[in-house]
Amino acid sequence: MVNIRDLDPSASPLDYYGSELRRKREAAGMTQEQLGAVIFCAASLIGQIETARKVPTRDISERLDAALLTDGFFTRLVGLVLRTQLPSWFQQYAEMEARAAYISTFQAQLVYGLLQTEDYARAVLGVRDEGDVDARVEARMERQRILDRETPPLIWVVMSETVLRQQIGGRKVMREQLEHLLHLNASRDWVKVQVLPFEAGAHTGLPGSFTTLRFDDDPDLVYTEDFVSGHMTANQQAIREGSLRYDHLQATALSVEGSAALIARVMEERYGDQPKPDECPVA
Repeated sequence: MVNIRDLDPSASPLDYYGSELRRKREAAGMTQEQLGAVIFCAASLIGQIETARKVPTRDISERLDAALLTDGFFTRLVGLVLRTQLPSWFQQYAEMEARAAYISTFQAQLVYGLLQTEDYARAVLGVRDEGDVDARVEARMERQRILDRETPPLIWVVMSETVLRQQIGGRKVMREQLEHLLHLNASRDWVKVQVLPFEAGAHTGLPGSFTTLRFDDDPDLVYTEDFVSGHMTANQQAIREGSLRYDHLQATALSVEGSAALIARVMEERYGDQPKPDECPVA
């Protein structure tokens, strides 16, 4: 029996992608097995994508375009597909984030999503079993493509020292995540990270994480989250309060250079190589 989802490509970007994949594959005179062999994946995966049961990745999309000679069609479409895998309440924020010229954020518990490694993101998103974790991780990685644009946004992150010491995904994952932060800090002029040390005591970020988005031609936005959903506002009083709190956090945090030194120290002391049980540390 034909799956009814195959008959309604207008139902969602994922359904449209699957419908177009089947149409273009058949137009090329290829079976699912033949196409799978060409792009080095199982025929069952082709079938799952064509029936909207599996979310395609950017890598698969690029291989499909090469195999079917579709001139980047699937590569362009996959960004829209992946955005729909974000929580519905987060999708508008992701759209505005991609348009922002300047992003300033305070993170109290986690590495900011645009700076997360894939393994760190997988550990965060896999805490609860909420559907296809692979698709949600791929969607988060897709968000990060704005860092590689010709004109990327300036991103300034202040994060609590808690973020460095809260072990997410295990020691190896954390070490790679902190290495990634150091690499971004050193290699991307438009990405800067400051750490708010424990010694700072009480601070203006105690109520929780928040992000301000600034645009070239549109009003600023402040974004916050709770455990249910996200909240975005252009209210001028909220913008003023957010800016004031963030200025205080920046002033209280370690410098960019001092923050890098702390990240490197925590990376080695907390997540570095540990002696094996039968080994004794050298005095």
